[in-house]
Amino acid sequence: MRVPANLEVSSLIRLAETNGCSAMVLSKGERDAGTILIVTMYRGGDARLYERMPQLDGTRSFVQTKEQDPENPVEFNDYVSRRQNQDPDSWIIELDIANPQQFIDLLRN
Repeated sequence: MRVPANLEVSSLIRLAETNGCSAMVLSKGERDAGTILIVTMYRGGDARLYERMPQLDGTRSFVQTKEQDPENPVEFNDYVSRRQNQDPDSWIIELDIANPQQFIDLLRN
């Protein structure tokens, strides 16, 4: 049984804030079953996109699917917009965090 997306988003935001990060919802998706996308950045740069992907052991973990090219930052935003257009039920959460991989690792535990 899956946790409703809106509850999972709330817990992600609380976890981020508890770990000294700022978090905001950029786009609200379907309340119960929306896909959750996490955009991380640190002080406006180094943006990365994490999405939950099926793993070989049957779990669904967040993995990095896109990284911002410093020479073409607009391309990252365009990609996230296209991804949202593909799945309008998705939630997009933005975290301002110094070590995104450390935070994503917390989600696996």
